[in-house]
Amino acid sequence: MKVPLLDLPAQYASIGAEIEAAVHRVLASGHYIMGEDVAAFEREMAADANLRNAIGVSSGTDALLAALWALGVGPGDEVVTTAMSFFATAGCVARLGARPVFADIDPQTFNLDPASARARITPRTKAIIPVHLFGRLCDVDYALPVIEDAAQAVGAPGLGRRGNLVTLSFFPSKNLGAAGDAGMVLVDDDALADRVRLYRLHGARPKYVHHVVGANLRIDTIQAAILRVKRPHLAAWHAKRRANARAYHQLLASTPLVLPADAPGHVWHHFVVRAPRRDELRAYLRTREIETEVYYPTPLHLQPCFPGGREGELPEAERAAREVLALPVHPDLVPAQLEFVAESVRAFYGT
Repeated sequence: MKVPLLDLPAQYASIGAEIEAAVHRVLASGHYIMGEDVAAFEREMAADANLRNAIGVSSGTDALLAALWALGVGPGDEVVTTAMSFFATAGCVARLGARPVFADIDPQTFNLDPASARARITPRTKAIIPVHLFGRLCDVDYALPVIEDAAQAVGAPGLGRRGNLVTLSFFPSKNLGAAGDAGMVLVDDDALADRVRLYRLHGARPKYVHHVVGANLRIDTIQAAILRVKRPHLAAWHAKRRANARAYHQLLASTPLVLPADAPGHVWHHFVVRAPRRDELRAYLRTREIETEVYYPTPLHLQPCFPGGREGELPEAERAAREVLALPVHPDLVPAQLEFVAESVRAFYGT
């Protein structure tokens, strides 16, 4: 039995007609850049988040870049963030000439450890980027500007409540995924939102008058139209992910895996376990056509492009990199697939 980590064809089969109608509507309109679907999607996402502003951009990476620009991050600044995240979280900081400063993680949640983060704040710290990793909300209570990297937590309640900038990714694998790259910045503060919008369009206002050096960070109208079709389904998809996570907790209780705990607002982007003999288990599951993934095999402070990182410096992030494994939890799984994954894990460990 094949069990994919994500099943986009199954998702498309259920809503394909709606998506095709939306795409055809955009194509027929002739408005392919910043069309009405962009404005409508922004209004809908702002209302869902109960925030004043939602700004569609070209990717989750560009959402981070625009948020950092809006805060004025640049050469000589430092930004504290987690060592356990996708590369873009730190890469965007470095692209602006600032220095990412890596903190360790909480071993229970995999999220940024607030004590470790606060210990790394210096007079040069311009912002903090906590990541709502795997769809679980993290602590965002810092006495500095905060960018909540919510690439894996779209639709989670309470984002941006302290006036923080929030960045979203609509990469196809996300809980709310486009048919390509797309992203968004959420923020209540109108002045910050205005700066994000300015940077999104090459810093121009009006056209051909450039106040800052921005970039082309626009979301495509077709992607916004597709996301508008998918957005009403998000709550049901989250409910199915939660149900699948609960099933795993029952089916895998007898195994040596350390299972992720639930928490309020958890949207279960990934179901990430700690696995003894992780690489052997993954190879065994592959023989049974069960897809898994390691998020992430190398902590950011040990990436070659960030000099100065040392083994043993952030022990919890390094230990997690050796142990974590993501099992399929997407909403198109059927009970037989969940049971097959669990039976295969039990067979590997002899439980």
